[in-house]
Amino acid sequence: MLHRKNVRKAGMKLIAGVEDAGLFLILIASIIAIGQEIWRMVAVHRVELTDLLLLFIFLEVITMVESYWRLGKLPVRIPLYIAMVALARYLILDTGDAHNVHALFITGAILILALTVFVIRFGHLKFPYQEQDGSADY
Repeated sequence: MLHRKNVRKAGMKLIAGVEDAGLFLILIASIIAIGQEIWRMVAVHRVELTDLLLLFIFLEVITMVESYWRLGKLPVRIPLYIAMVALARYLILDTGDAHNVHALFITGAILILALTVFVIRFGHLKFPYQEQDGSADY
C-alpha cells in the first residue's frame, strides 16, 4: 500500500512538472508572438484594430497561464473571452468579401459566447461553489 502511494505521488509530481513546462512554453511563445506583432506594426508604420485584437488575444493567453499557475485551475470564462475576440478579429479581418449571411453567423456565434459568459457569471453568483481553496470563480 505504501508503494502505491509513492508511485501516485511521483506520478502527480511528473504531471505537475509537465504542466509547468507546457505553461512556460505557452508563456514564452506568447511573449515572442507579441514581440513579432509589435515588430510588424513598427515595420509597416501602422496599427490597425485587428492588430490590437490580436495583441489582446495574446494577453488573454498570458492571463490564462498566470491564472492556472496562481490558482491551479482555469476559469472557463477566459477561453470564452479569447474565442469572442478571435471571432471579432476574424469578422473584421476576413469577411470583407464574405456574404452577409456568413458575417451574421459569426456575429451569432459571438452572441452565443457572450450569453454563455453571462449564464456562467449569473450561475456563479446565484449558485456559488463551495470554496475549498479560496477560489470560487470557476
